[in-house]
Amino acid sequence: MSDKSYLDWPFFEDRHRQLQAELERWISGNVTAHHGDADSACRDFVTRLGKAGWLRYAVGGKDCGGQFDAIDTRAICLLRETLARHDGLADFAFAMQGLGSGALTLHGSPEQKQRYLTKVAAGEAIAAFALSEPGSGSDVAAMECTARVDGDDYVLDGDKTWISNGGIADFYVVFARTGEAPGSRGLSAFVVGADMPGFEVAERIEVIAPHPLARLRFTACRVPRSAMIGVPGQGFKVAMQTLDIFRTSVAAAALGFARRALDEALSRATKRKMFNQTLADFQITQMKLAQMATAIDSSALLTYRAAWLRDQGQTITREAAMAKMTATESAQQVIDAAVQIWGGLGVVSGHPVEKLYREIRALRIYEGATEVQQLIIARQTLAAYSQSER
Repeated sequence: MSDKSYLDWPFFEDRHRQLQAELERWISGNVTAHHGDADSACRDFVTRLGKAGWLRYAVGGKDCGGQFDAIDTRAICLLRETLARHDGLADFAFAMQGLGSGALTLHGSPEQKQRYLTKVAAGEAIAAFALSEPGSGSDVAAMECTARVDGDDYVLDGDKTWISNGGIADFYVVFARTGEAPGSRGLSAFVVGADMPGFEVAERIEVIAPHPLARLRFTACRVPRSAMIGVPGQGFKVAMQTLDIFRTSVAAAALGFARRALDEALSRATKRKMFNQTLADFQITQMKLAQMATAIDSSALLTYRAAWLRDQGQTITREAAMAKMTATESAQQVIDAAVQIWGGLGVVSGHPVEKLYREIRALRIYEGATEVQQLIIARQTLAAYSQSER
């Protein structure tokens, strides 16, 4: 059983501790050890998470199905950490409901919230976040997908790729260039139903940890002006505010993977006999375990600091980047060490640490690769220094 002492940290309130304990009890009977078809398994998780009430935490607004009027970042992170420790696809299903609908929570009209968020919270509609393109991932300002005004509609043209829930989502939050200004200031956000004429799933993408993923194509896809989220030219702001919430929760998912890896490593090290002692008796093993435990606690402190600060109403672009970078990079190292401790069994397909090894790799890339997080941290640090020197 993973160390739970971090729940006593002052970042949390009693309601957070109770929430984590309730999910822990629920998930033991609602996660299967193996998944066949990832699409079907993901849909099933969304349905079960919705019926059990967990997806209410993924959206904001009590009047549209949310648990609270605003998203509780610490709750989101605790839920993701717990789900990830048990099952990567369960975490994915929960996280994408939040990320896919986050723009609507933050900037949607009352009509949009009622139409979409209530179904997301109930597990009755699957959401997706369509930002990346073949030529623009982290460089959002290079976006080429366009949305032009035509009478009472916008007409979308272009491709999106690496879209989680692509192919199974009921609706997509799509970012496109509307041209109010150059670069990132000329982008807008739209909600687009999967049944809209001119929308197609151009390609399904297979990755090392099976998740629903696709490339999308918009060809003269016509949506009403009421499909815009927020106001024209506000799309970059909408995207970044959404990512500030869920980038921190990526760190929490990495924590869940790392804690499971440490559990597996401790189990192996204390039971595996070698040269008339256990692996845990060797100093070299103890050094690995010490490094793993320290990396996890360091990541947890940064993750829950960022979550706590956002729940206090602070902007956390720098803190979220620090948490995401540290937690994902550390989890990769922790999981690699767990595979090494398990030896040959650690690379057998389907073994817990082998599955973790495949799950963690993408987290160092999506929602801003580690190198992008480093740029964010450096720029914010330099800006703070320049401000202090004035």
